[in-house]
Amino acid sequence: MLVRSLLASESIAYRVAWAHPPCARTASFRRVETTRPLGESAFRVAAMGAQQDLENVPGVDAQPDSATKDFIFQQTMYRIKDPKRSLDFYTRVIGMRLISKLDFPDSKFSLYFLGFHGAGNVPGDKADRVEWMFQQPATLELTHNWGSEDDPNYKAHSGNEEPKGYGHIGLSVPDVYVACERFEKLGVEFVKKPDGGSMKGLAFIKDPDGYWIEVLNAKASRQFA
Repeated sequence: MLVRSLLASESIAYRVAWAHPPCARTASFRRVETTRPLGESAFRVAAMGAQQDLENVPGVDAQPDSATKDFIFQQTMYRIKDPKRSLDFYTRVIGMRLISKLDFPDSKFSLYFLGFHGAGNVPGDKADRVEWMFQQPATLELTHNWGSEDDPNYKAHSGNEEPKGYGHIGLSVPDVYVACERFEKLGVEFVKKPDGGSMKGLAFIKDPDGYWIEVLNAKASRQFA
């Protein structure tokens, strides 16, 4: 399969890669420079080409139903053993803020919602806060079934042991190496350090229940394009 990317730079550059089956994947790259400046129209052409490539992926509906235009990806939910440990990790270590807590005494469970939001953005009124929270994209919902913290046999399934299923959430940071140096000092468990394995510059850590978190940098991820 021949894949061509248009890179935005002082000139137009083409990078050509031949992709082989995943069991033995290799790639060859060729860069061809021209002297023609990359103007606004060229940016539109590049964006259009990239969008068309994505829309041609098998199974993709190129025209999502207009009824879904106001949908957002609002939450990922984890079941946790001990809310005290998990909240400490996600607020002190990861830097998230607890933006809502909902208790359900009849069913004996609590929900904790976290996200990267400033304190001034969180409404003071509880009902307003709940409504606002459910409008925020990419929140983390921690579900605590009361009493699990005292159950010696309770263990969450991260999805990364057999039978495998769910994988991880991702955390984009300014500098993966700096972030991981801090995580290491804080005693965070690593699945993969930035220079481990064949994919350099990204890492995987575990939260207190063993769920994986990918630590990545957006700019460094251009290597995977």
